[in-house]
Amino acid sequence: MGYLYLGMAIVGEVIGTNLLKLSDGFTKALFTVGSLFAYLFCFYFLSLSMRSIDLNVVYALWAGLGIVITTIISVVLWHEPISWITVSGIILITFGTVLLNLHIN
Repeated sequence: MGYLYLGMAIVGEVIGTNLLKLSDGFTKALFTVGSLFAYLFCFYFLSLSMRSIDLNVVYALWAGLGIVITTIISVVLWHEPISWITVSGIILITFGTVLLNLHIN
């Protein structure tokens, strides 16, 4: 169940981050409120995932997958540029996340 909760937390974080962009610096109320609710959803399920998965693994997966998914969305949906430095950083984060998961008892 922990990984299901973690997946829900990641979805909430990605939605919240994109709504945060749409909120335009908290000037658009609907997107601001949506972002806040998405982050509440995210942190609730993040906390549930920590009941059965180690904190370092939870945080690495949450942050790592969140970065990868958010970067893909930012390029596809928001047409933001991406550089080889960005891709290199994401690859390093991904390898770090894999290493943390291999370290599980």
